[in-house]
Amino acid sequence: MYQQVPDPLWGSLGWSALVAALPLLTLFVLLGVFRMRAWLASLIGLGLSIMVAVAAYGMPPFTAVNSALEGAAFGLFPALWIVVNAIWIYQMTRVSGHFDVLRRAFARISDDQRVQGIIIAFSFGALLEALAGFGAPVAICSVMLVAVGLKPVKAATVALIANTAPVAYGAVALPVITLAKVTGLPLDDLSAMTGRQVPVLALIVPLVLVVVLDGKRGLRETWREALVCGAVFAIAQYLMANYGAVQLTDIVAALASAAAVLLVVRMRDRPAAEPMADTGGTASVDDAGAGPVGGGAVTTVETAVELPDTRLERLRSFAPYAMIIVLFSVAAVPVVADLLDHTTVAFDWPGLHVVDSEGQPLSLAEYKFDWLASSGTVLFVAGLLSIPMLGVSLRQSARAFGDTVLQLRTAGVTVMAVLALAYVMNMSGQTATLGLLLAGAGGAFAFLSPLLGWFGTAVTGSDTSANSLFGALQVSAASGAGLDPVLMASANTSGGVLGKMVSPQNLAIGASAVGLAGREGELFRKVLAASALFVPLMCILVYLQSTPVLSWMVPS
Repeated sequence: MYQQVPDPLWGSLGWSALVAALPLLTLFVLLGVFRMRAWLASLIGLGLSIMVAVAAYGMPPFTAVNSALEGAAFGLFPALWIVVNAIWIYQMTRVSGHFDVLRRAFARISDDQRVQGIIIAFSFGALLEALAGFGAPVAICSVMLVAVGLKPVKAATVALIANTAPVAYGAVALPVITLAKVTGLPLDDLSAMTGRQVPVLALIVPLVLVVVLDGKRGLRETWREALVCGAVFAIAQYLMANYGAVQLTDIVAALASAAAVLLVVRMRDRPAAEPMADTGGTASVDDAGAGPVGGGAVTTVETAVELPDTRLERLRSFAPYAMIIVLFSVAAVPVVADLLDHTTVAFDWPGLHVVDSEGQPLSLAEYKFDWLASSGTVLFVAGLLSIPMLGVSLRQSARAFGDTVLQLRTAGVTVMAVLALAYVMNMSGQTATLGLLLAGAGGAFAFLSPLLGWFGTAVTGSDTSANSLFGALQVSAASGAGLDPVLMASANTSGGVLGKMVSPQNLAIGASAVGLAGREGELFRKVLAASALFVPLMCILVYLQSTPVLSWMVPS
């Protein structure tokens, strides 16, 4: 039995936190500064986390390694199981030729790639986040953005940045529901408070996306579409979070925002793009100056005109994604969800006996094998049903699956190593040490509170996991500092959504989806500027909500 000690180094929380932060700091420096391949940087970070756990925290070597093994298993299933099936579906659309049909269909909605980027990355991505979460939106939206002509680096960057505002209510509001369970606070209050924080991000994210896509010109020419998209999403998210069914928050907001953008496009009467040939000529965005603060020129490569796609072919190109939405919607029905949950196999990880500093067993030691309820399994079923819809043979679909596994081999190592690192840090007490250090800031904790959620999501790749780790700590710190516990707990979720884009797990998913395995460091540098913009904004908002300036926003 191993019991966590939050301040193992000379009884000092400061020195202990400094050492505890080394694995994560090393990982980010290797990615962002030295541009090391993500799988190698993750393995180095994992090795360092085990060394810190054993040498500084006194964790038995067998227990530390066992923690890493459970994290790696979680990375294999369900994380990689989700990504493999999402990209497999995309690979089949390429084999069948419907990838190009899909590209031309989006071009008919609008010939402006910036508008296409908003609809796909933000609205459709939010819908996927609401239904599936856990990397599926980044994987699917990245390849769809490549389909409409974006270069791979920019496509993955846009998908990662867009995957922020919907995260708090993703996977049918699982992060907020989990927060209510670990804190004991009313779900309605937590949902309402979170719904008065993250909609502010929704207002800004689409505007940032058009800047990423086309710099100042993108903002000047498409600010209407971006502003309408963000505003409608924010209003719908606020209304559903406060007055509707929390599980439907992002679903309603995503559909409303997409419809609003389409309405604006129709009102502006943009001409549809000419059909483009399959010879590779597509509208593209120049990567020069790509990034949250750079601008590239939008260029169109003229190609020979083909006969228009039939309505049936266009329907078939969208069929796999429609099937995904239908299946996830069915799986989210309470009765169906309960039936699927009954098939989940849960067991204590063999040989892993860990309690926290108060002697309570850690829930992380329990491994859940939700083989049927997993989002990855739902995607796998959608893939099987897509085979006849796309007209591919069983041999072609099997080959596409094998190619997908091969493509994800390095990303798989990265995801498993990052989650192994996260589990070692969580089990040994390194994560708790860092959380307690921030929680000791007194009244200033209101400003730092979102950073705790950001950190938790950056490490684990999941806002749900961040809430599990730090939700109760936020409430405890709020009580000690005389702050509202609902506000601080919600700040954990709202700050956590901003950690998704810099999470090594999500970086690996985005890079692999568009064939950029090994270039995760490049993506990290591009999204870091967006994270540096959003995180202080959320910190300031939460701080003001803790003062008389915006305290009226806190549910009474």
